[in-house]
Amino acid sequence: MRSNKQLPSPPAAKAPRSDASAPLVSGRVDGAVAVCTLNRPEVLNALSEAVIVDLLALLRGWDRDRAVRAVVLTGGPRVFAAGADIKEMAPLSAAEIKRKDLLYSWRDFAKVSKPLIAAVNGWALGGGCELAMACDLIVAAEDAVFGQPEILLGVMPGAGGTQRLPRLIGRSRALELLWTGRRLDARTAMDWGLVHKVVPPSLVLDEAMRLARGIAEQAPEAARAIKASVDAGLDTSLLEGLAQERQKFYALFDTQDQKEGMAAFLEKRKPHFTGK
Repeated sequence: MRSNKQLPSPPAAKAPRSDASAPLVSGRVDGAVAVCTLNRPEVLNALSEAVIVDLLALLRGWDRDRAVRAVVLTGGPRVFAAGADIKEMAPLSAAEIKRKDLLYSWRDFAKVSKPLIAAVNGWALGGGCELAMACDLIVAAEDAVFGQPEILLGVMPGAGGTQRLPRLIGRSRALELLWTGRRLDARTAMDWGLVHKVVPPSLVLDEAMRLARGIAEQAPEAARAIKASVDAGLDTSLLEGLAQERQKFYALFDTQDQKEGMAAFLEKRKPHFTGK
């Protein structure tokens, strides 16, 4: 792993936005793929409570939209998200932050049933790393940087860092990063299992969209069932996971896409899945 001295410095924050009405999170739909972009460049996409509320609102809407089959989440070409909004949290006492429960809504990322791909340019630190890990796949730029530096602020991750990171890279490696605040370069993150693919910075969004479009061509209900089965299996025994897998497998035989997929195979043609 590279030393921290070799990792790039964070990009300079931009001047405050001139249009105060600009959305904190923007969304668009390209065919069957929705693209969500964090839009706080002036603070390196710091994840405030309002950002998370707006982001989850978009994701919930797309999760209900049958026309959307996969989602790509990006912070833009310069930075994914450099962390939580420390300015928002710094003045709070333990009682106040517990009462506000700023992190409670983060649990809803696990409820998104459709494939979710993070396109990470630049820094994904603290809450930014936790947000990327809440996605199903991470496509990272060669100069992307990951880490959970909360201990350097006298705290610890609170939005999944101590739970998802060990599941992805193993307990010992996770503890080292969590205890030291050390940053991880993209290549090492891929070698350790945190990142799915590393590409040049200019190709990150294109590669994430390529993956998303490929997934969107498949049977949507099968894709959702696969994600649900994999996630459930990580939290239960092998026997229970196998039982849940079988039930989801059986249920898909009541879909039109199962009939279409198997008919297309027998007829030696490409299937046309409708999500029904």
